Amino acid sequence: MYAGRKIALGIATVALAAGAATVTGPAQATPATGKSAAAECGVRADGKLWCGNRVGAKGYEHRRYNSAVRGPLNTSPSWFQCWGRGDQHAGGNNVWYWTQLDNGQWGNVAAVDVHTSVDPAPGLREC
Repeated sequence: MYAGRKIALGIATVALAAGAATVTGPAQATPATGKSAAAECGVRADGKLWCGNRVGAKGYEHRRYNSAVRGPLNTSPSWFQCWGRGDQHAGGNNVWYWTQLDNGQWGNVAAVDVHTSVDPAPGLREC
C-alpha cells in the first residue's frame, strides 16, 4: 500500500508541476499559431508588436541616447505600441519602439534591443 501511495503522490506532483508551468502572464501567452510568444515576433490583432527583446534594455524619454532613461525591460518577450525614427544605433538603423517599461513608465527602446527581423516591424503603426 505504501508504494502505491508513493506512486500516486509522484503522479500528482508531476501533474501539478505541468499545470503550473502552463500558467503564464499576458506576455508569455501562446498565440494561435502554436509558437511560443518568445519565438514569435509580429503584430497581433491588438495592433501591438509582440517580440523578444534584450533583457536589461533601457527605455529612453526621447529617441536619443542622451535623453533621460525612463526604465528597463527586465522581461522578454515584450510588446511595443508603435515605432519612430531617432538616433542611429548599433542595429544599423534609426528605428525606436515605444512601450510601457517594466517599472510602469513609457519609453523608447532602440530597435537593436528588439529581436525583429526587419525594422520597422511590418504592420506596426508609426508614432
